[in-house]
Amino acid sequence: MALFTIAQLIRYNKIILSTQQLTPIRPLSIIQLRHNSSNTNSNTNSPNNKEVGNDSNLLPYHNISPIPRPNESIEQKRSRLLYQSRKRGILETDLLLSTFANKYLKCFTESELKEYDELLDVPDWDIYYFSTNKKPIPSKWENSSVFNKFKQHVKNEGRVILRMPNL
Repeated sequence: MALFTIAQLIRYNKIILSTQQLTPIRPLSIIQLRHNSSNTNSNTNSPNNKEVGNDSNLLPYHNISPIPRPNESIEQKRSRLLYQSRKRGILETDLLLSTFANKYLKCFTESELKEYDELLDVPDWDIYYFSTNKKPIPSKWENSSVFNKFKQHVKNEGRVILRMPNL
């Protein structure tokens, strides 16, 4: 197994960008950002110094656009969202989203279902950290009725033992 230095990884990423044959690996651009910012004298006008509030430039992954489903009925959408809430990949988020979906999806309007579908496009750890106030909530979700219901659900003020609902 070959080990590469940061400089070699940055050079590889630049080659990929210049040939435009492959998509660059996102974590390498973060390494490059950190590497370049450590070599500069904290020049705030430098393009490498990103604003903290601009999350999309600093994420270690890029967001894949969702599959359009123009002919999906509301019941199909509810079933899909319930399944996607349960099968996420991170147990903590699975538990929170699946119990929330089991409780609220039945009574959501079509616009609320669309908003919840957009929430499920957010990476798992971000959903978890936003809902538990470990990370600042993006402006898109601050005034969202669905996300506010979800945050209230996460608080679990009744101290109910949460269990994964059956599919």
